[in-house]
Order: sequence, then structure tokens, then C-alpha cells
Amino acid sequence: MSLIYDLHSHSTASDGSLRPKALLARAKSQNIDVLALTDHDNTAGLEEAEAAAGDLGVKLVPGVEISVTWNKTTVHVLGLGIRPQNDALQSGLRHLREFRNWRGEEISRRLAKAGIDGALDGAKQYASGALISRTHFAHFLVAQGHAKDLRDVFKKYLVHNKPGHVPGQWADLASAVGWIHEAGGIAVIAHPVRYKLSATRLRQLLGEFKECGGKGLEVVSSSHSLDECQAMAIQAKNFGFYATRGSDYHGPEHTWVELGKIPPLPAGCNPIWSQWNL
Repeated sequence: MSLIYDLHSHSTASDGSLRPKALLARAKSQNIDVLALTDHDNTAGLEEAEAAAGDLGVKLVPGVEISVTWNKTTVHVLGLGIRPQNDALQSGLRHLREFRNWRGEEISRRLAKAGIDGALDGAKQYASGALISRTHFAHFLVAQGHAKDLRDVFKKYLVHNKPGHVPGQWADLASAVGWIHEAGGIAVIAHPVRYKLSATRLRQLLGEFKECGGKGLEVVSSSHSLDECQAMAIQAKNFGFYATRGSDYHGPEHTWVELGKIPPLPAGCNPIWSQWNL
């Protein structure tokens, strides 16, 4: 019988709403056999997740989701199967978290100019760990009545040309891939359709990623339609990438996304788990 994989999820170590232990319990309830925990720029949840996975009989793939700036576009690179204690990886992630802290302060300053005070303190109320993300600001803005839901917040406040938008200055592509390789992992471009790149620019990104040593593409994602999954399967085949499948689950309040509730990999894909002895 085929195993059920979900190789993209988040916990309270970044901007998810479930602690790692609770995330693994939910994965078990959804009949997931193999789960990757891929918190943003942070591996702090992996130790708790590993312990819970052992107790529940779910296989955990240790991972991370690294923020990258590529041609003025923010791109996310998953590192799957990493050794979390690796010094090069942790040094790189630490610098990204320092930038996140500054960005949180700047978002709050910009929202204050737009008449919304106390945003940073408000966002911290929704963060269980040290990392403050745009999602935590979004929860605060919804609670204060500035938007109807999280999606509405991003449209009104946190994207380009909106009051709380702060451009990211993240890792470069080669550095992110290098950290992942140093840590023994496989680098994967996450949810490629989400970046809304033209066909030419997408091919450019994937080509540069491959030149840096990237080896995987998230073909199936909650961000992708069925047609987009098929299109990304073609891209993975054209570039010789392993294909991955991930829900990008953040918590039960995101009712449109559930762990494992995404399509299977399209026929003809070379799944990344073919490289693992699970």
C-alpha cells in the first residue's frame, strides 16, 4: 500500500497555530504516514515534533522553509531531510530571523502611520514562539476589525503598495541552497505558482535554482489548481527535478487547507521520497 506524504507544514515555531506535538497528532488523525515540518527560517520545533512522531508512529522528515530574495521577488526554498544542528544552516537562519525582527518593527511603524497603533504588541499575542510573521499581524488586524479574515488582511495591508508592506531582503538563492546542502538536505522550490511569474521568468528561476544545486520542485500544493499541478509536473520533468507534495498547512483556522488533503503527484513524476529509505 502506498504511503501518504505531506512534505510542507508549519507549527508554532513559526507562523502555524499548533504546537509541533499537536501538529503530529493531527497528521496521525488524517492518516498521514510521512510529514515534513518546515517552519519559516527556524528549526526550533523539530525536537518536539520528532518525539511526538515516534510516539504516534508517523515518520517525520526534518525540514525548514527558507526565505529568499530572487530578482526582487520573495521565493521560498524548502530544505527536506536536513540535519538541524548544522552550523552553516543555523548561522544563515539566525541572520534571517534578525531581519524578521526588524521587519516586524517596521510593519508596526508603517501601520501606525496608517492609524493602526500597537500592531507589534498585538501581533506578539498571537505568536507562541519568538518568530513574528505577517500572519501574526494579520490575526491582530482581524481581531481589531480592520479586515474580515486573514486573506482580506493581506489584500488590504500587507502586500505591495499597501500600508503595512515591507519589502523583504532575504537570503540569496545560492546561499539558501548551500545551507541546505551543508545540512545534508535536498533543496526544493516551494509552491512555484504562487509567485505569479511569467513563463519565461519561471524558467529562469528554475534554471538558476538547478545551477545552484537545487533538486526539487513542489509540484502539488494547496496553492495550485489541478491544471497548475500538471504544469509544474512538466516543469519538474523538463528540469530533471524530484517532485514533492505538500499542503503548506498552518492550522485549523485556515479552513481551506488540511493536512494531506491535496491531490497525488501526477503520473510520470519522480517523487523525492524515492531517494529516502523510509
